Amino acid sequence: MYAGKTPPIPSETTLASRRALLGARTRPISVTSKSKLLCSFQSPEALSESIIAQWIVLADQAAEPNSFAERWFLQPSLALLAEKGDVQIAVVTSHSGLLVGLIPLTVKPKYGRIPVANVQNWMHHNSFLGVPLVRRGMETQFWQVLLSALDETDWARGLLHINGLPDNGRTIRGLQEAAASLGRSCDIVHRTRRALLKSSSAPDDYWETNVRKKKRKELDRLANRLGELGSVSYTTLGPDEDAAPWIADFLTLEKNGWKGKAGSAIGCDPKLIKFLEIAAEGAHASGKLDFHRLNLDGKPIAMLISFLAAPGGFSFKIAFDEEYARYSPGVLIERYNLRILENRDIDWIDSCAVEGHSMIDSLWSERRDILRVSVPLGGARSGLLFRACRAAENTAAQMRGIARKRKERRDG
Repeated sequence: MYAGKTPPIPSETTLASRRALLGARTRPISVTSKSKLLCSFQSPEALSESIIAQWIVLADQAAEPNSFAERWFLQPSLALLAEKGDVQIAVVTSHSGLLVGLIPLTVKPKYGRIPVANVQNWMHHNSFLGVPLVRRGMETQFWQVLLSALDETDWARGLLHINGLPDNGRTIRGLQEAAASLGRSCDIVHRTRRALLKSSSAPDDYWETNVRKKKRKELDRLANRLGELGSVSYTTLGPDEDAAPWIADFLTLEKNGWKGKAGSAIGCDPKLIKFLEIAAEGAHASGKLDFHRLNLDGKPIAMLISFLAAPGGFSFKIAFDEEYARYSPGVLIERYNLRILENRDIDWIDSCAVEGHSMIDSLWSERRDILRVSVPLGGARSGLLFRACRAAENTAAQMRGIARKRKERRDG
């Protein structure tokens, strides 16, 4: 939600090297596991109608919710933001055709800064969680058949690197169990902690408990001062309302701020504009869009987009009119957003914020750890490369620790 600039479009050289690593894949490669599951690798535009239809159902029956893997979000992401031929969707089904799970995969020529090719789950800058949609209770089997299928392909090599898995979740436990069953390591290589809203308290009680009294008084003062400028109102997009005007207002609001000046607002890129329009409209049609606005004399001065995926949700984007920055409209709309605590279908909301974000961390007291995990693919060479990469990562971490301690001693 509070991420920075959109990364530059990859150069043709980089894209060509990725496609070369992926190799020619005119037909899906399928592998059957002992658990009678089938894994095939399919291009996003070639998914069958059966898989697409089941995708919608799978999202509501998944082991862990992830709005960023749902059809209404991932399909426009792949169509508009992925380079053609750069992504394959691993589709795991039963022999009867039941969709068990799916995950978009790509090959990167480097593992961090290390020139080792590896398979990764595909994500983009506006996707904040990488957990695949997997049918509840079949997490271990999903990863077993996926790893076995990757072992058999001619384009997968080195290791599997999965970004954006929630710590202690069913999906990562399934991956750990699958790796152990195949005699492989499953290493957590990076951990970040971000704000989470999870409480059984009423909105006003949560606000008083988790926000310092001095800050509450200051925000009340700012809200009163804002009210002196005109009529202040908060509104939420209704289920039968047209989302298009709201989306257009959000794009304008964000582009008029610092992100627009930096060229990183969604409204600066026609592909991102189309992506947001399709994704938000799809979420709204599915009853999963939570869209709020703070208005001054009917004009939005702050807007907040969240996606709901019971029992959780994801805070996606926030924007505010910087002309009114002195009144903290972003914080005021986040206070209004606490009404989600009254929704009995939603147990938690992931902020999707960077670690240590000053604004949201001061409002939400709970935290959620998000991990990156690496698993070697089959074969002695892959195991050797995996161990070499992990040794390099551990050495780099030790050096950073030494440098940090030296700095602390100097500053102390």
